[in-house]
Amino acid sequence: MAKGCTHRRRIAPLLAGLIIALSVAATAASPEVADFALENPAPGVYVHYGQQAEMSRANRGDIANLGFVVGSRCVAVIDTGGTYAVGHALREAIRGVTAAPICYVINTHGHPDHVFGNPAFAQDRPEFVGHVRLADALQRRGPNYLNALKRDLGDAADQSGIVPPTRSVASTDELDLGGRMLTLRAWKTAHTDNDLTVFDQTSGTLWLGDLLFVGHVPVVDGSLRGFLAAIDEIKTVRASLAIPGHGRALGWPEAIAPEERYLKRLRDDVRAAIKAKRTLAETLGSGDAGCEQWLLCDQFQRRNVSAAYAELEWE
Repeated sequence: MAKGCTHRRRIAPLLAGLIIALSVAATAASPEVADFALENPAPGVYVHYGQQAEMSRANRGDIANLGFVVGSRCVAVIDTGGTYAVGHALREAIRGVTAAPICYVINTHGHPDHVFGNPAFAQDRPEFVGHVRLADALQRRGPNYLNALKRDLGDAADQSGIVPPTRSVASTDELDLGGRMLTLRAWKTAHTDNDLTVFDQTSGTLWLGDLLFVGHVPVVDGSLRGFLAAIDEIKTVRASLAIPGHGRALGWPEAIAPEERYLKRLRDDVRAAIKAKRTLAETLGSGDAGCEQWLLCDQFQRRNVSAAYAELEWE
């Protein structure tokens, strides 16, 4: 994939000061995450599978898939977890694999379970890379996310924080890790309005963030129609392995078929309800859109129906 339009921002003095402060904080006693395991599904590719659960004090926000890719020059981190503790555990795991510098920290989108571990990497002075809309999303939602994290997790949220991107991707970009190229692509509104995928050209591994859910019910926080449109296009990527934001890595493109079926049924069921002039309340109580086969259905299904109804009502 050719390199496209990329916006690069200089680190503002305020952000530089934040990174210095976070580097100092990292020298303090570091919290621990129990059973932080890594898997190595392809040469130079390492994945930590988060729990299929909501954030809690017990799991310390370790609910999303994270990982890294190692080149001959440096390491790229892909998502950092829901707390500083998780990010720190990931950084320690990296140091158990390689002493190569960490030159990039890539966030696939701005949800808290993927970004609040960023401060654990501030001492490495990497480029923090994200979708061109990520900075705005973090500015708008980040403070509320962080307040909720501190309320719900207490001291398990210590040192967690918001680190905005210093390198923004508007269409595509390529990162050279030394003999290993990563292709980044920014997507139109789908799971969120700031989704980014990462393709490792060497191994054929595609990191999808929350554009792919395996086991965990898919979540619509952007556009249902956009999500389905993105899936149509993503399926054309010539990858061999797909790493989802939640759930186990699977072969590609078959990994995305269950998610696509779920989202299409959600769309069709809500469209039928609107055509039948059912209210949102009636629609929420009328069915599960095949949700029973997914984990965390009770936590997210009504939210998905509400989002779909709001979007499709004015087609």
